[in-house]
Amino acid sequence: MQAFLKGTAAQPIRPQKDKATAGSSTEKKAKAIPWVEKYRPKCVDEVAFQEEVVAVLKKSLEGADLPNLLFYGPPGTGKTSTILAAARELFGPELYRQRVLELNASDERGIQVVREKVKNFAQLTVAGTRSDGKTCPPYKIIILDEADSMTAPAQAALRRTMEKESRTTRFCLICNYISRIIEPLTSRCSKFRFKPLANQIQEGRLLEICEKENLKYSKESIGALVQVSEGDLRKAITFLQGAARLSVDKEITERTITEIAGVVPPKTIDNLLEICFKGTFEKLEVAVRNIVDEGYAATQTLTQLHEAIIENGDLNDRQKSAIAEKMAIMGKCLADGADEFLQLLSLCSLIMQQTSQAN
Repeated sequence: MQAFLKGTAAQPIRPQKDKATAGSSTEKKAKAIPWVEKYRPKCVDEVAFQEEVVAVLKKSLEGADLPNLLFYGPPGTGKTSTILAAARELFGPELYRQRVLELNASDERGIQVVREKVKNFAQLTVAGTRSDGKTCPPYKIIILDEADSMTAPAQAALRRTMEKESRTTRFCLICNYISRIIEPLTSRCSKFRFKPLANQIQEGRLLEICEKENLKYSKESIGALVQVSEGDLRKAITFLQGAARLSVDKEITERTITEIAGVVPPKTIDNLLEICFKGTFEKLEVAVRNIVDEGYAATQTLTQLHEAIIENGDLNDRQKSAIAEKMAIMGKCLADGADEFLQLLSLCSLIMQQTSQAN
């Protein structure tokens, strides 16, 4: 018995030490933050290219009087970043979490959520001072991101809450398509359209990130990023981070960007169109099969083919309109889950038919 007790007393307490050292080592490690979040604007002045929205918000922040807002426009143009930056300036870092309720499309957004979660938060009253002594507006902000995915009954229920709780709450609706928001909601909000970012603005932001992250890059790679993102700065920054991870201690090249973005090489598109204009159906079938086998998305191929057809000088307007109509049908079929090879082959055979009629 004594030997047993001695044995238990003499046992080392290793697992606890291991846990403690593991905990301290994990705390020392810096958190890996996506660059989209890392370089998100911290204040309204840092928002790029949206001059009208920034000017109105700055005036509103000066008087601490904010209307209900409706931001709409293409993705990656700064809609969410703008309202988050404005909320941080209004409430400060401490009150920000208490005063702002952000609901995204990933959350359940039916009528029950509007009746319970949104309504309960809107009914809370708040003070007009901050802990640092600065004055802040006596209202809260509810951000409904991707509001166009809300059901019509949920939007209708939100209408009455917006009207009733106007003293204590401001709403900011964010969407890509304003046509999907019901008229009673749009009439209660100040509407702002966010434009796709200009190429120069995008280049400036990307170069700034490259300098801060000490990346090696070429002018062609930055140009390719701007072209691939099509005014979507979020997409451009995500592609840049992926390229930086792929080519560590190497220069980021144009080829790396096109591979990450899944863009079909321009030579492949030119070769496909050349076969459509001068080749045979057998060669066309092989070329389309190669594009599908290489793993390029049919939707991306369709987009690049559309640009090439519009810019082509050998086709007349009648031929271009027939091809564009076929492209619209193909886009709908692809969205419905049609076979990519058959759809691409059908489109290319129509292009071949139109060019053969001209000759």
